[in-house]
Amino acid sequence: MNALARGAWGLGLAACLALGLAAAEAEKPAAEKPAKEKPVTFGPPAGARWEVLPDFTDEFEGKALDRKKWHPTNPKWQGRQPGWFAPENVTVADGNLVLAMKREDRPNLPEGYHTYTSAAVKSTRTVMYGYFEVRAKPMKSRGSSAFWFYDNAPDRWTEIDVFEIGGGSPGHERKYYMNVHVFRTPEEPNRHWDKPVVWEAPWNLADDYHVYALEWDKDRLRWYVDGVVRRTQENTHWHQPLYLNFDSETMSEWFGLPEAGTLPSTFRIDYVRAWKRADGQAPAGKGDAARGG
Repeated sequence: MNALARGAWGLGLAACLALGLAAAEAEKPAAEKPAKEKPVTFGPPAGARWEVLPDFTDEFEGKALDRKKWHPTNPKWQGRQPGWFAPENVTVADGNLVLAMKREDRPNLPEGYHTYTSAAVKSTRTVMYGYFEVRAKPMKSRGSSAFWFYDNAPDRWTEIDVFEIGGGSPGHERKYYMNVHVFRTPEEPNRHWDKPVVWEAPWNLADDYHVYALEWDKDRLRWYVDGVVRRTQENTHWHQPLYLNFDSETMSEWFGLPEAGTLPSTFRIDYVRAWKRADGQAPAGKGDAARGG
């Protein structure tokens, strides 16, 4: 057989082998092929009847933020300096609410804001008590990723931080920060105090989506990660209707300012789902129009 014939024969054999392998692969049972991973969801704990709170539930399947439920910024706060909350940094894409942090100098920003823009989403209504669950992926930069509740009313200002995460800040990649704050009450008008707790995850928090939740009732607060309780706190002060918030902030004294090479970065929320106890333990709060913003 001459060289040309040997080459043709070799090519033919290779083609036959490739076809045979492809056919064998196609004939494999379906069970041998990896299934597409589905998000794991948990929902409220058993032992009580629950009803959905539609004003605080969103799958983010549309093309824009539902302005009946959410502000694309915080109407009462421009962000933690130097990062300014830019409404354009809030988008809905690929079934996620996306909050971006960018390194950019914009003209005519308020004094003290420069170099960075960040993002915030605030509910248009307040709520008191319930079970609130998100599936989220924090940003992988020194910019914070946060899920929290608060209201700054004239006589009472309290806050519940479900999480604050510095997913790309050295030494903080696995630290899940939870906190409660009391800034002002009729009993303590000029005293701010808090009770921070940190849980260290066995994974880097910004590497993937996980399910985070808060159970809040008149007696206690519970924080969950992937269905497991990570903190329980007696409810001594958090009996005030609060706004639900997602945001990203520049926290220079805590996480450090983000390096240019890590920006833009994004904090992604796949969904937020909320339920209230069906026994009527507490009603939902009022909307912005009734509360004045």
